Amino acid sequence: MSSLTPRFEGSYLGDTARLTDDAVMECKICWSVYDPAEGCEVWQVPPHTPFSSLPDYWRCPTCDGAKEQFMVVSASPVPPAPAGEVAASNAALTQEEPKHTPDPASGFARALEDVFADIYASKMRGLPFVNEALNVKAVGFCSFEGQLVGALVTPWFMNLIVLPAAGTDWSGVVSGHKKLLEFPSGAYEFTAALRDGGEGALPGYWACSLFSPMFNFTTMLQAVDTAQAAVRGLLDPALHPQPGTAQTAAHVPQAGQPAETPDMGRRSLLVGQSARRAGG
Repeated sequence: MSSLTPRFEGSYLGDTARLTDDAVMECKICWSVYDPAEGCEVWQVPPHTPFSSLPDYWRCPTCDGAKEQFMVVSASPVPPAPAGEVAASNAALTQEEPKHTPDPASGFARALEDVFADIYASKMRGLPFVNEALNVKAVGFCSFEGQLVGALVTPWFMNLIVLPAAGTDWSGVVSGHKKLLEFPSGAYEFTAALRDGGEGALPGYWACSLFSPMFNFTTMLQAVDTAQAAVRGLLDPALHPQPGTAQTAAHVPQAGQPAETPDMGRRSLLVGQSARRAGG
């Protein structure tokens, strides 16, 4: 079978062109219903938003299942495609299968989501420091100097995440080890996370805490927007403190010296300034 054919489990095969704007959808995992007439209060999606127009980060508000797991409950008939379009589509499916290079950023982000969604479901639900209005989402992952950089939102924390380049030597590093990492906006203290295979298959990575707990956020959309702003700010050289100002970048410690911790004001600046730039 050609890879040009959508390979999804939902009844619309991942092809939103198969859906009409009034299509009512149901999660095949927990049977939650998405009705476009009502929208989604959890994700702040307004009424009269078709399922095909939901944002990429939208997931089932009940079980965190992916959009592709939704089945059609009811919908208006989809008009048949003109004969010429059908012929062109069939011809495209007979072409040589293209070769796709896996996206490392997307792969790592998905692995993070899977591991922490499982932790949330099995260990964290109902605990007093967990914001049940939120879900698990990896945000803004991209490549920077051979590393993967992004943010992880969960109902109990938001962290900047750095996955070092392949082949990085972790000998002598243990979970909880702290290190200053330099970025265009300055230096920030990160903590090593080495899971030893205990919670899914994740490689070692560095994490920098932005928020914990997460009760400052009332919606997932608000949390995701903040995480995106943090990643933008991390990579924005315009936010780097100038020499002689009150907020100079923390220096990298010499061997044997404890790491200097950049204050939370720097992190707040990183999020706030980037959000204002994005807003215009």
